[in-house]
Amino acid sequence: MKKKITILTLSALLFALCFSAHAQQGGKIPRIGILFIGSRNQPHLEAFKQGLRERGYTEGKNILLEYRYAEGKEDRLPELAAELVQLKVDVIVVTADTSAQAAQQVTKTTPIVMTTGDPVSWGFAESLARPGGNVTGLTVLLADLSGKRLEILRDTFPKMTRVAALWSPREKVATAVFKETKAAAQGFSLQLQSFEVQTIQDIEKAFEEMAKVRPNALVVLLSPLVTLHSKRIVELALKQHLPGVYPTRQFAEEGGLMAYGPLIGDLYRRAATYVDKILKGAKPADLPVEQPTKFELVINLKTAKQLGLKIPQSVLYQADKVIK
Repeated sequence: MKKKITILTLSALLFALCFSAHAQQGGKIPRIGILFIGSRNQPHLEAFKQGLRERGYTEGKNILLEYRYAEGKEDRLPELAAELVQLKVDVIVVTADTSAQAAQQVTKTTPIVMTTGDPVSWGFAESLARPGGNVTGLTVLLADLSGKRLEILRDTFPKMTRVAALWSPREKVATAVFKETKAAAQGFSLQLQSFEVQTIQDIEKAFEEMAKVRPNALVVLLSPLVTLHSKRIVELALKQHLPGVYPTRQFAEEGGLMAYGPLIGDLYRRAATYVDKILKGAKPADLPVEQPTKFELVINLKTAKQLGLKIPQSVLYQADKVIK
């Protein structure tokens, strides 16, 4: 009888220890907040999840993701960021400079990882090599691509003389980026016509003005605003039969003629590396901000046909992806 009691007691003890260990493990499941400036239709979210899976994280099993969407209303970002802080998330992932700003307004301690943006110009990081605060992640090389985009337009349409530039001055580096674009245009003997936008209404009005001045082509400079309204921008350009070169693949996949820029999906996937390092004890202040290393040229031949345009073979040979 005593032997049976001992066996039962031992079994109960082992069960209690296993249950306790499981409970402790369950209590340590990291919680990641993701703050989007746009809606639930996020084309690059899967790339971030892929990056997590590559590092051994499975949503709902050993990592929890809390999503917050501003639905294009930037004034909601601080409120949504505060919600994530109240949930005591371990890391906040943001997809734009304005989102990082909103998050840093409510917390100076919770690590913030950017998928894209310019943390140095916005004052979130002291330098790319050593951020020094609670914000790190990925940045995009905006200005350095201006010349390449205009070069692609010139090679495609050698007779063009006027190019419309659609850009948002809300970004802290926007003016510098536009100056780079203007200088590149002068180098190609092109007249650059500036169209500044800060809202969707501005975008609509900008295309109304373009219809009057009739530029030969369009170049769109990267910013959260234009990305948020990418589909509408492409629709308006097509309506005017205006060929354009856009900042990311997303625009070309939505019907834009050409796109040249960093692989945004790759930046989202790389952001998962920062999350993993922070969860393992690294401090954002010590994690260097990465710049993109992969760029791509995407050409939409369906759009070229719709516009009645022929893309030179010399340009097609440069394309990393052709949409037929």
